[in-house]
Amino acid sequence: MLDRDGFRPNVGIILLNQKNQVFWGKRIRTHSWQFPQGGIKHGESPEQAMFRELHEEVGLLPEHVRIIARTRDWLRYEVPQHFIRKDARGHYKGQKQIWFLLQLTGRDTDMNLRATSHPEFDAWRWHEYWVPLEAVIEFKRGVYEMALSELARFLPKPQGHQNRFLRGNMRSRRQGEGLEDASAEPGTTPPAGGRAPEALVGARLLAPDTGE
Repeated sequence: MLDRDGFRPNVGIILLNQKNQVFWGKRIRTHSWQFPQGGIKHGESPEQAMFRELHEEVGLLPEHVRIIARTRDWLRYEVPQHFIRKDARGHYKGQKQIWFLLQLTGRDTDMNLRATSHPEFDAWRWHEYWVPLEAVIEFKRGVYEMALSELARFLPKPQGHQNRFLRGNMRSRRQGEGLEDASAEPGTTPPAGGRAPEALVGARLLAPDTGE
């Protein structure tokens, strides 16, 4: 199922634990690490596809997670020609994705990489929110950066940890205006040298399905 521009609808999943670390999966029989993702089938909403992929790739059910937020619009990446099957070249261009930010409400032991006969991952671990993009296949890195940046503002306060997040420009503006810093939005800062999350305004909390 392709749109008129040659992009296949897809969902991406950022799964958090209680410390705001993310599920980081190693693709089976490769050295590449990534977040769970998968295509949206005909008649599925993005949310329905997300729950299906979550179970197929990670073994989790809807009762094991809580939806925190999702990206407002589609995020697109093109797939290089040498990765595309010959019979799809000229038609298929890449993926367009809705990304979901989830929090694990179950336990680590609820996860099962062998939930189906066609596993996507053969190993996983918890990683700090700002994952190393060099571990991601190159043509997906831009979308990962956009998704992480857009959804960062919705990160909940880690349990048992003081939340020290305050964007530098927000701090400066509030201090200049004599406002209380306590009202700053929770989240996390990008790594040193990383780009500031310009896309923060794009995400939406618990957005209703659009049927896209």
